[in-house]
Amino acid sequence: MAPRMVRFNSGRRASRRTSPPGNSVGKFAVRVTKDYLVFCAAHFITFGGECETLHGHNYRVTVSLAGEVDDNYYVFDFVTLKNIAREECNRLDHRMLLPANNPHLGIEVRDGTVTVRFRDRVYQFPESDVVLLPIPNTTAEMLARYLAGRLRSHPLLTGARNLEVLEVEVEESFGQSARYREILREKER
Repeated sequence: MAPRMVRFNSGRRASRRTSPPGNSVGKFAVRVTKDYLVFCAAHFITFGGECETLHGHNYRVTVSLAGEVDDNYYVFDFVTLKNIAREECNRLDHRMLLPANNPHLGIEVRDGTVTVRFRDRVYQFPESDVVLLPIPNTTAEMLARYLAGRLRSHPLLTGARNLEVLEVEVEESFGQSARYREILREKER
């Protein structure tokens, strides 16, 4: 079926249909930030030879994808992106987040218990309450990068060849957030 033609003030005839994928000069992006893209978690950060006290945040996550529109004129389906992001938030919700790659912490997992040591300080947590993250510190920056890596490796994102940029923002309190932006593939010229 041919696109419906409309007449503009110039007198020219034009189609309501936009340019096909790859023929636009602008950039397309989708962004999801919902009240259920949150996780409540405990953590502490080591910095400058010190260690913060154990505390928690009500984290909020925003995910953006940029790229060309596909044959359906989507960069990526909103519902699918929200579901993938929600799964990742749920994995971290109500957990103790520990940085497995932190050189200042001694972490031992034995008999269902995770023991963490920083100098003379010792913490013990039930293993089922802990998520050991492959990051050097549980800063908002490192959490954003970690989540971006988890999202990037999801089969539905790796299969979307039109995607160029993934960005994840982690807000640890209102007005205080960190973003991680990753180029997934260079735009073909």
